[in-house]
Amino acid sequence: MKTDAGARGGLQAYQDSVRLDEVSLVTHLRDILGAKLVAYIGSVKETRAMRQWADGERTPSAEVMKRLRYTYHVAALLAEHDARNTVQAWFQGMNPQLDDVPPARLLREGLLDDVAPKVLAAARAFTALG
Repeated sequence: MKTDAGARGGLQAYQDSVRLDEVSLVTHLRDILGAKLVAYIGSVKETRAMRQWADGERTPSAEVMKRLRYTYHVAALLAEHDARNTVQAWFQGMNPQLDDVPPARLLREGLLDDVAPKVLAAARAFTALG
């Protein structure tokens, strides 16, 4: 299911990650990754907090929102090429391009300016393989 947007390196995924308001971004991200994975990346212990973000009842911190925007960019790029379950598995699995660390863990725990470009490059390489 490759698209022209995918051939351009996920331009639509990037634009959406920047343009979507917080509620829409969290909602779309939850649709792709599931509530537990979004909560994990957002460093909250319960999916209730993530659900409250999606419902507009709470607002994530600026740092968490930045992590979720990067995560959405990667997730939407992958979703242009693969099914939801594949995208979820990619985020949770050991990734040889990331020293066998799962991308979700890097996005949750890493210095975002360091890890986000590496995670995005790994996602682009994955989609290029077909």
